[in-house]
Amino acid sequence: MRERGFVESVNAAVEGFIYVVRTQRNMRVHFLAAVMILLCGIFLNLSTHDLMLLFITITMVLVAEMANTAVELIVDMVKKEVHPTAKAIKDVCAGAVLVTAVNAIIIGYTLFSKQVSFRIEDGIFRLRQSPWHITFMSIIIVFAFTMAGKIIFHRGTPMRGGMPSGHAAVAFSMWTIVAFLTSNPIITILTFVMAFLIARHRIKDSIHTVLEVFAGGIMGVLVTTLIFQIFH
Repeated sequence: MRERGFVESVNAAVEGFIYVVRTQRNMRVHFLAAVMILLCGIFLNLSTHDLMLLFITITMVLVAEMANTAVELIVDMVKKEVHPTAKAIKDVCAGAVLVTAVNAIIIGYTLFSKQVSFRIEDGIFRLRQSPWHITFMSIIIVFAFTMAGKIIFHRGTPMRGGMPSGHAAVAFSMWTIVAFLTSNPIITILTFVMAFLIARHRIKDSIHTVLEVFAGGIMGVLVTTLIFQIFH
């Protein structure tokens, strides 16, 4: 078997993540919860340390669920019939997911309980004063929408192929962010050219169709614009 290149390895890894999200209901729940919790953490203006802890905790839950799925597939492949040992292996892996989930709940409660006296008006005000938080929130939501599109249409990964184009979505989202945050027309134009070249490259290499790239670009612009209109 030939050695994979870096891009192929990344694509394979992303395809593995997409497979788990598509086939495992619990993973879809975990992923949706992860996106919502991260957005809440940004909205509540958690400190950098708290956000890092939140990232690590969420990653542990998602990795545990992926490992659980991999073990289940191996057990089903090796042992077709019901067997006590096979059941024990699956139960242990499910238990590992449960432990990480309980840990995530405890950490999440600890972090968010600091904001008990938080008023939504104060949070929106702080969010509006922080372009970095709005930018980060925009990219997370655009990426989540891209993932949802790949899952709904059952084609491609965020890195390669499928509807919509993830590269185009993120590129035009970044262009929209720059357009909102700077008054320099040269920077805005150069950022648009960069986004356009990225989109064109995806079509030229036959990775995406024109429709997929167009859909990704429009989604990136609309979602980012909506977020900036609400919070900026």
